Amino acid sequence: QVQLVESGGGLVQTGGSLRLSCAASGTILRDDTMGWYRQAPGKQRELVATITYSGSTNYRNTVKGRFTISRVNAKNTVDLEMNNLNTEDTAVYYCTLYQLNNYFWGQGTQVTVSS
Repeated sequence: QVQLVESGGGLVQTGGSLRLSCAASGTILRDDTMGWYRQAPGKQRELVATITYSGSTNYRNTVKGRFTISRVNAKNTVDLEMNNLNTEDTAVYYCTLYQLNNYFWGQGTQVTVSS
């Protein structure tokens, strides 16, 4: 089993920055991919960014150039640096770990961007 705990959400104005952090515990494997999803009110959960154990990253188009995902394998942590935030980024952000065809999820952290 894997447990994920997020931190770092909050309220920020348009153009501001936030950094989300996630710590994983339990059985973590070398092939696990970690990442962030988000879900806005009335919308489906969507992928924001992922990072493999070796550091390969993937971003949704709307956050490219603004968000940076990073990972420290020795600490089983993954961070999401979010810059130049806009109101469309308002959502609950979920840390995720993909392992052997299973998704594990954190409890989510709210990010609210005000205009």
